[in-house]
Amino acid sequence: MDFATLLGLVTGIGLIITAILIDGSLLQYMDGPGAMIVFGGTLAAICVSHPVEEVIQAFNAGFKIFASRKVTAQEVVNVMVRIAEISRREGLLALENIRTDNVVLKKACKLIADNAGPQLIQDTLRIEIHSLKRRHQIGETVFRSLGTFAPAFGLIGTLIGLVQMLARLNNPKALGGAMAIALLATFYGALSANLLFLPVAGKLRARTQQEVLNLEIIFEGARCILQNNNPLLVRDKLMSFVPPKERTVGR
Repeated sequence: MDFATLLGLVTGIGLIITAILIDGSLLQYMDGPGAMIVFGGTLAAICVSHPVEEVIQAFNAGFKIFASRKVTAQEVVNVMVRIAEISRREGLLALENIRTDNVVLKKACKLIADNAGPQLIQDTLRIEIHSLKRRHQIGETVFRSLGTFAPAFGLIGTLIGLVQMLARLNNPKALGGAMAIALLATFYGALSANLLFLPVAGKLRARTQQEVLNLEIIFEGARCILQNNNPLLVRDKLMSFVPPKERTVGR
């Protein structure tokens, strides 16, 4: 579980609810028509601007940022050092038997076991990074679009509410519902964009950068093992990828 993401979302929602309850009621901020305009319109717009497959892929990626913890550069370095230890103790061919759920790491181990050349490793790295960026960019783009559409539909809801309010000036009792749509639609749009959609897009971008770095460590580690499978030398070289404050000694 990525507690930072969950903590940020829960804290943001909690502070807003607390501010509302200090001098008001949550019922005052609930309006069906306003929510329909903002969330229904935003969903419709995103389905028009992106293929359905990309929308589904984006939402799956969005849910995963809550369910998975990022793998740090230090952890990847430790894994590559252990692989170097195995290759030195049992030989390069032993890496074919390494079991891992990481497809890229499995491919790197196979390249090492096959004694692949540095150019092949570099080409493989380039393909994997390009593919990863393309997949992650879809999710980031969809959520940034959501963050753009939501405030826009909030404004549309505000305009609808104002039109309804002006049309009912001769009936003061009916002004309340129209005013609620006008104000709450903007509230829904701004809140969802700035507390959910845009932060999720930013988190996906950060995850992409971290995973690209991890790929670079894996394949640089693979090249180091092929050149000299001394675990200490592999560690010293790969530690350059790790920020000084995050570096640890040992496995």
